[in-house]
Amino acid sequence: MKILIIEDDERIALPVKEELEHQRYLVELALEGRTGLELAKSGQYDIILLDLMLPQIDGISICQALREFGSTVPILMLTARTMKDDKILGLDAGADDYLTKPFDLDELSARLRALSRRLAPQKKSVLSCGLLSVNTATCQARYGDTAVEVTPTEYRLLAHFMRNPDTVFNRESLIERLWVGEDVPGDEAIKTHIKTLRKKLSAAGAPKNLIETNYGFGYKLNSAAC
Repeated sequence: MKILIIEDDERIALPVKEELEHQRYLVELALEGRTGLELAKSGQYDIILLDLMLPQIDGISICQALREFGSTVPILMLTARTMKDDKILGLDAGADDYLTKPFDLDELSARLRALSRRLAPQKKSVLSCGLLSVNTATCQARYGDTAVEVTPTEYRLLAHFMRNPDTVFNRESLIERLWVGEDVPGDEAIKTHIKTLRKKLSAAGAPKNLIETNYGFGYKLNSAAC
């Protein structure tokens, strides 16, 4: 799941980003409203964490602009304001939930899971191809009865391949879909992640050609080998 945080206070934003990445979410951060709104309009995100008070464009205006734009992405509003009228204002602007600062990271995680379940029921929580399965709610992979211990990067790669079986992805398309920010891997890093993922799947009993290389083009999940 890909999350956008729009929050100008780095003392809050950075620990939240770190914790969510630790939970294997893909997270991008905007520290002011204008950038946050432009990113949100791209439609790349599953959930948006939106601060109420922001420089340039405030959270209420961002929320209203996104709903007028036609975006249905779930929005969790974050604010230090505790007055009931402020909460109502955020919800009326189009927010789906409201969390008052300071908040507990465990509660934030629980609310994100609840939003994901309630507002995106059409998304399957378990992706499967033959004996291979990935639980997108717990970020766990299995081949048959054997658990496959994957890193966050390996999980994102595997889940992406399973959502798009037999589709070939080159390095550029994988980076566009699975990486954010400036920490973009090179060709060798992509190859290493794929190689390590293959080894782990093979050790669990999967065929070696489950993730197939199309030389000169890229990589794909070979559904015929599932």
